[in-house]
Amino acid sequence: MEADRLRDIIARAQSNQAEGYEQLLAAYGVRLYGYFHRATGDHHESEDLLSELMLRLVRMIKEYDDRGRFEPWLFRIASNMVRDRIRRRTASPSPSGWLGESDGGLADDEMEGPATAVDAGLVATDTSLQLKQALDRLDPTVRDMILLRHFGEMSFREIARLYGCPMGTVMARVHRGFKALRKLLGDDYGK
Repeated sequence: MEADRLRDIIARAQSNQAEGYEQLLAAYGVRLYGYFHRATGDHHESEDLLSELMLRLVRMIKEYDDRGRFEPWLFRIASNMVRDRIRRRTASPSPSGWLGESDGGLADDEMEGPATAVDAGLVATDTSLQLKQALDRLDPTVRDMILLRHFGEMSFREIARLYGCPMGTVMARVHRGFKALRKLLGDDYGK
């Protein structure tokens, strides 16, 4: 997004104009949802986190000091929310899974369509679960950097600013994280 346009939208949000928040959600909502969904593996959890982020944005937007760093600021909030949510989940795990194991499916007699569509859905679910489990085995900082890069669509430079470290460090951690993921998932992953 163009810097001047973003500053205008932020100024509107800071003066509590609803269209400012709507435009921020339109600009960043899909990326934030993608980041949350990959971090949690759960559609409803991702929607809850996105809603909670918007509430926090309403409360915190006046504290934002515009220095052209809105996106890292926003994703830092999102990243902290994910970490807090994971800590709460591991402190008191729920019966339905943080790993996308919730029982939201149809009973066998309610399923429609050809078996190949069902099989494809099961393979996709299994693949997603494998990826989630492998991501969970990574160092939390490395996992977060991978999620921000590929599902939050942030540049290495933005992630480096977010974490206060050199861009080369971020690139190396993401690279090593992907190497570890390939090892954890095996060569046949996704085939």
